Amino acid sequence: MKYFIGIDLGGTNIKAGVVNENYEIIAKATTKTNCPRPAKEIADDMAKVSIEAAQNAGISIDDVEWIGIGTPGIADNINGTIPYSNNLGFENVPIRKYIQEHINKPVYVANDANAAAYGEFVAGAAKGAQDAVCITLGTGVGAGVIIDGKIFTGRNLAGTEIGHMVIEVDGPQCTCGRKGCFETFSSATGLVNMTKAAVAENPDSILAEYEKKDGHVSARHAFEAMRAGDKAGKAVVDKYIKYLAAGITNVINIFQPDILCIGGGVCNEGDPLLVPMKELVKKEVYTRMLDCNTEITVAKLGNDAGIIGAAFLGNS
Repeated sequence: MKYFIGIDLGGTNIKAGVVNENYEIIAKATTKTNCPRPAKEIADDMAKVSIEAAQNAGISIDDVEWIGIGTPGIADNINGTIPYSNNLGFENVPIRKYIQEHINKPVYVANDANAAAYGEFVAGAAKGAQDAVCITLGTGVGAGVIIDGKIFTGRNLAGTEIGHMVIEVDGPQCTCGRKGCFETFSSATGLVNMTKAAVAENPDSILAEYEKKDGHVSARHAFEAMRAGDKAGKAVVDKYIKYLAAGITNVINIFQPDILCIGGGVCNEGDPLLVPMKELVKKEVYTRMLDCNTEITVAKLGNDAGIIGAAFLGNS
C-alpha cells in the first residue's frame, strides 16, 4: 500500500492527512496557523503535523511517497513556492525548500481551491470525468478547473478566479475591487447580505422574525422562511438562485466540462436550491439544443477534498 500526505493550509488551521492509494484518509493531525508570523515558522509546523499524522496512521514519514500542499493564494508548483498569499501574509515563500529541511520527500503545491477540485476529480463528485469544474460557495466563491485530467492555472498561476467574473455591471462592491462579481451574489456572504436587505425592507415578515429570534442573519434563514410560506424569504431564494444559475451558465459556456460540481453549506438545502437552479441553467446554457450537456452535481468530499486533492498533486 502506498501512502501520501495532503496538507490543507488555512489562515486558521494547518490540517494534514495521510491518504492511501484508495483515496482514503487514514489519519489526521492539526495545529493552529497563528498568522501573522514568519513563513518559515509556519512551514516548520507543517512538517511537524505531517510527521504527527504519519505517526497517527501507524507508519513512518519514510513510508510516505510525497507531500502535497493546498494553500490560499498563488502557488508555483514548478518552483515549489508560494509567490503571494494575502490570507497568510506570504510573498515569494520557498515552501518546498522549508519543508524539505525537515522531510526529505518530494513536495507539491497548489492553490487550495485547485487542490479541493482535484480531490473531487480523483475521488469525489467529478470522478471519471475528463474535464471538470468544482465551485465552492463559502465566504467567497472558490473554484478549480480540470482540463484533460490536469489542473488549469493559466497565466501567472492565477487562473479560474470564477468568483470575480462580473455578472451585474455596477452591482454590489466586491472585495477584489470590482463591482457586481459572481461572488457578491452567490457566496454564503452574498446570501446573508441579500437576506439582511430583505429583513430591513420587510420588518413584519417571517424572515424578520427569524433574525430577531436568533439575533443575527444566517444563510439558512431565507430558505427556512420560504419553506414556512414567507414571501420575503422566497424572494431572496429566487434572487439567489437566479444569480447562481447565471454564473454557472457562464462557466459551462466557457469550459463545457463533463461535470460541474458545487460545494459549500448552502448545498445542504438540496432540491429547493438545486432543482430550480438546474432548470434555469438548462434553459440558458449555449448548448441547450444538444442531447449531451454538462452534468451538475453536489460535491461529495466536504472538508476532506483539500487534503485528498493535495495528497495526489504528484499525479496532477
